[in-house]
Amino acid sequence: MNILFLTLLDFDTLNQSGIYTDLLRKFAREKHHIYVISPAERRTGKRTQVLKEKNATILKVKIGNIQKTNLIEKGISTITLEYIFIHAIKKYFANVKFNLVLYSTPPITLQKAVEYVKKRDQAQTYLLLKDIFPQNAVDLGMLKKSGYKKLIYRYFRIKEKKLYAISDYIGCMSEANKNYILKHNHEISLQRVEVCPNCIEVLDMSIDENEKKRMRKKYEIPQNKIVFVYGGNLGKPQGIPFLIKCLKQLIDNKEIFILIVGEGTEYNLLEKFFNKYRPQNMKLMKELPKEEYDQMIASCDVGMIFLDHRFTIPNFPSRLLNYMQAKLPVLAVTDPNTDVGKVIVDGDFGWWCESRDVRDVIRIINQIVIYRNQISLIGMKSYKYLEENYLVDNAYEIITKKIKCFS
Repeated sequence: MNILFLTLLDFDTLNQSGIYTDLLRKFAREKHHIYVISPAERRTGKRTQVLKEKNATILKVKIGNIQKTNLIEKGISTITLEYIFIHAIKKYFANVKFNLVLYSTPPITLQKAVEYVKKRDQAQTYLLLKDIFPQNAVDLGMLKKSGYKKLIYRYFRIKEKKLYAISDYIGCMSEANKNYILKHNHEISLQRVEVCPNCIEVLDMSIDENEKKRMRKKYEIPQNKIVFVYGGNLGKPQGIPFLIKCLKQLIDNKEIFILIVGEGTEYNLLEKFFNKYRPQNMKLMKELPKEEYDQMIASCDVGMIFLDHRFTIPNFPSRLLNYMQAKLPVLAVTDPNTDVGKVIVDGDFGWWCESRDVRDVIRIINQIVIYRNQISLIGMKSYKYLEENYLVDNAYEIITKKIKCFS
């Protein structure tokens, strides 16, 4: 079967680790032919090119800048995406008949490209729902349902509904995700929506004690403290101002060390905090190369997830899987609408509280300190839960059971 995957993820090979590349490799191993359209933003200086691999063709399409640019350029580039993708399909894949189109949110603005292939080839369509936009932007105050921003919201809401309408099936990250979509989009039938969680090829990313000591020494991280790590994007969705409030209350805690590794639009807020208070039990680092980052995560004791308390949509951060592969227990500090905390607590591999009251976070951290001898045991439960629930084979089976061309 010929499968087309449309994405904003910038990659040149399927031989990378990630929720999308792992899934596509699984399809390729099952003898399906994979075609990917992946962007090359103008700032990279790369031209449109076709890359070939075994059972896979990756079309790198030159687009405008979407990341690390101003809002106007990002907006224009996002809106013109579908036209650029359609042109690329006509030019490079004119003679390929696709059986299945896979695509994810973000963005929602590939709707016409999906619709074009669906109509041209009578292809089936499957949406991997990873983001609920524009409501997430409304939650964070970036868009509004009134005033002049209402027009922008309405435009994107119409695009969102059209994307759902042309999707034969919608795979959601969790039960809360699924229930939200059905509740706020009554035109979508229950039969078209299912849970298709973030899944990966599970690798044991844990390291032995000697390697942990080496990594901690290399980056000047204490050997004898409980190290809490926050790794990944540092943007508005992560509720960085609340994270900073928590850090202020933990400056004098001599039992713990907090490591923050990542980049994003709110990085400067953390940088200002570190420059002002110069905490001795904390460290802020920019993003590392992936291999080094993975080892850094594995040298810590507890992984942390933060989400802004204003969210009404149920996010389910994929960084959870990185912690689980490293056999770390997880502390989730989130809004009450996501069920990531419920999954963690019910799975008995971590802790959860709302990202509203700093005292709740401090209370849990103090509990972890008291029961520090159980951390590694809880980390093993984390890895076991990963193996039982988030194998890429699971996502493959969920999708192929629904799509007629596989039956």
